[in-house]
Amino acid sequence: MQIVEITAIAARSAVITMRHARTPLVFVFFPMLHVASPAFYTEVRRRLAACDLVVLEGVRGGSASLNALTLAYRFAPLRRRNGLVEQTDERVLPEGVPVLRPDATSAEVVADLKAVSRWRYWAFTAAAPLLGLVFALRGPRVLLDRDLEVDDLPLTARAEALADDPALHALTDRRDRLLLEALGKIHAERRHEALRVAVVYGAAHVPAVVTGLWDRYGYRAREAEWVTAIVFD
Repeated sequence: MQIVEITAIAARSAVITMRHARTPLVFVFFPMLHVASPAFYTEVRRRLAACDLVVLEGVRGGSASLNALTLAYRFAPLRRRNGLVEQTDERVLPEGVPVLRPDATSAEVVADLKAVSRWRYWAFTAAAPLLGLVFALRGPRVLLDRDLEVDDLPLTARAEALADDPALHALTDRRDRLLLEALGKIHAERRHEALRVAVVYGAAHVPAVVTGLWDRYGYRAREAEWVTAIVFD
């Protein structure tokens, strides 16, 4: 199942609706790009307004180390001609819809990455602002290619290698597990209610969690709609 598609003209994200054969509860996944066009976040916000609960990504607690790792997100939109902005709660969340944040703490994320390799951790910290500046100066097309598409089965050898990178697993595995546990609790407690539960997480988290919902609880992807996140010049 393709989750993020990158073509010569645009990057698109698939909004995926998962249903169970015997319960009315519905999970709707919004695979996010953390830097995208304002129109993308406006469309996500519009769709979230029709949901009953938003399960939102967001590492808890402040950390200078984690801030350094996410500098790319803040640097990438600096050049206005690219027409891109950073994802924020204000751009995405509609008023009046309850929000649940089951994410890890910043200390846990940094510890997981350091446990893989302290050298890789410091390399990531140094590279993040440089990647953000390249993104800002050269435009998004320079860093986004088909090998960075997100799919439950990677489409190229390079994409498969990236998906198996220990550093990526350090950044996602614990957080995927916490998210799946939170969705499992919602299923256990509210599966007999006709609720639309939105899952708003970075696209890299979606394959593992979609698979987990299928394997553990019997939810299957029944619908998918493309939403354009970035249009390349």
